[in-house]
Amino acid sequence: MRFWDQGCHNINFVTPEHVVPQIVEALPFAIAGGLRLPLVYNTSAYDSMESLALLDGLVDIYMPDFKYWDAEMARKYSRAPDYPEVARRVIKEMHRQVGDLDIAHDGLARRGLLIRHLVMPDDAAGTRAVMRWIADELSPETYVNVMAQYYPAGKVSSSEHAEINRRLTRAEFESALDAARQAGLRRAVASA
Repeated sequence: MRFWDQGCHNINFVTPEHVVPQIVEALPFAIAGGLRLPLVYNTSAYDSMESLALLDGLVDIYMPDFKYWDAEMARKYSRAPDYPEVARRVIKEMHRQVGDLDIAHDGLARRGLLIRHLVMPDDAAGTRAVMRWIADELSPETYVNVMAQYYPAGKVSSSEHAEINRRLTRAEFESALDAARQAGLRRAVASA
């Protein structure tokens, strides 16, 4: 029995940038074999425009993170100072390809963009600027999952990152949700 006959709702490719050519090459065989499920591209948004060009017309749902607004924070915490610039460029292209998230009557997403944003202590992620950019540059109808799951682990416990070596406060998370509302995002949802 095929897995889509067993109740699977989508095919979710997680952090697949390094295998995009193989995905593109394999899809015709999967479709010929009966695959009709939405394809989800689940990513950090640190993708190449070349990969997105290959995926244009193939991916149904893009699910990128938008981790940091500020290049210095991206450099400090992820060693990727160009992350904000790359993320803005690729998320904009993802939105161009699939538009705002379409949720069917059964509650399942069928097509569109769903952005995840992890709120961090002391606004290290630049949440207010991220929300404003999403509303202004994409659409107030963009579906944004505002996440409170930040948990300090690994090298965060070192003195180098002491400022984020704690859980998020309720006030910080409420401020992030308020930032989404003030930006005019109508489809921002909280995730604890």
